[in-house]
Amino acid sequence: MNPDPRHLSILDFTYPLPPERIAPEPLADRAASRLLVSRQGQLSDKSFRDLPNELPSGALLIFNDTRVVRARLLARRPTGGQVELFCLEPVVPHRSLELALQQTGYCTWRCLVGNGRRWKEGPVSLNFATGDGQTATLWAERQAQETGTALINFRWEPATLPFAEVLRAAGHLPLPPYLGRPDTATDAVRYQTVYAATEGAVAAPTAGLHFTPELLTELQQQGFSSGHITLHVGAGTFQPVKADRMADHPMHTEPILVTASLLRQLLTHRPQPVLAVGTTSLRTLETLYWLGVGLLQTPSSRDETTETSPAELLVTQWQPYEMASAADKISPEVALTALLRYLETSGTETLQASTQLLIAPGYRFRLIDGLITNFHQPESTLLLLVAALLGPEWRAVYDHALAHSYRFLSYGDSSLLLPTAT
Repeated sequence: MNPDPRHLSILDFTYPLPPERIAPEPLADRAASRLLVSRQGQLSDKSFRDLPNELPSGALLIFNDTRVVRARLLARRPTGGQVELFCLEPVVPHRSLELALQQTGYCTWRCLVGNGRRWKEGPVSLNFATGDGQTATLWAERQAQETGTALINFRWEPATLPFAEVLRAAGHLPLPPYLGRPDTATDAVRYQTVYAATEGAVAAPTAGLHFTPELLTELQQQGFSSGHITLHVGAGTFQPVKADRMADHPMHTEPILVTASLLRQLLTHRPQPVLAVGTTSLRTLETLYWLGVGLLQTPSSRDETTETSPAELLVTQWQPYEMASAADKISPEVALTALLRYLETSGTETLQASTQLLIAPGYRFRLIDGLITNFHQPESTLLLLVAALLGPEWRAVYDHALAHSYRFLSYGDSSLLLPTAT
């Protein structure tokens, strides 16, 4: 197999998905979803509650604890027409998501704009009630139009409110577009994982939606360990692949946060199996390896006198494929140790970085041994990731799921993918 997936066509990674197989609503009980287990190519139908009995002994589960923000704002033009603003990423005065959500009074974000053709100039606005019952107003004005997005200046009264509170009070959950319906009170609870902690995502890490507090307790009681990373899922996760070749598809960038304690946990756990809960956890874990490799390949970035900060670390889309030969000489343990040393030099316990990592057939996994994930859209980068993990067997998994009435996409059923003996 060619180790470089740039030659691949997304048309080779499709399957027929009837609209009625897309789950429009969550089940009443999170853990009542079905679980399709693929163990070295052998398929079995289970319930998600069976997960503790299906996991490899001694497995460490890595969860993404990002929390979905109510990033969809429905404002009105002075004439009464509605304009939808979908907040994607902060621009002014902070590019850091954490700082941007704490900003008071004003800010500028890059947004998707819906129904904006009649919004020629001037502000749009919406009134809302704050958490303590105050009446508040948000104004939005288009600063600049970009390809597919716009820079939107926001200001609000009371100006003492942080933008996070504005979104919580005035915004709507940005449900996946394929659901084709407005968000509800049920979604406010069910489109978050029970362990969501760090606000910043505009889409849920849906593999985690099946877990309940009781199931997490059972996993702990049975001797399975867990760890948490943060990848703030961006709207790019829904971006369709339109290019004929993957080489022409720009992968979106997403911020990650990982603690030094998690890095130490990974080091001490190896060589026992590590399982990613969701594609975002998987991409974060594999990104950690490549960040470590990058530090080792550029020793000056570890110099104590460098002004480089962890926030500037980035794994680009094709980096793993371009560095594959050199990386084959670097073990996961060495790469993780390099990251820990870098954090010590930087005087911080939290790694802040970004990833554009595209995982597709030809990719060699370095840190994970299996994946818990939902069933993904045809011709998507998420399906490419599954194909990279399972090889051609991904088709058998999806054919089985279709033939046995599994529910697909965000609110659908789950799968446990174990490609090798663990």
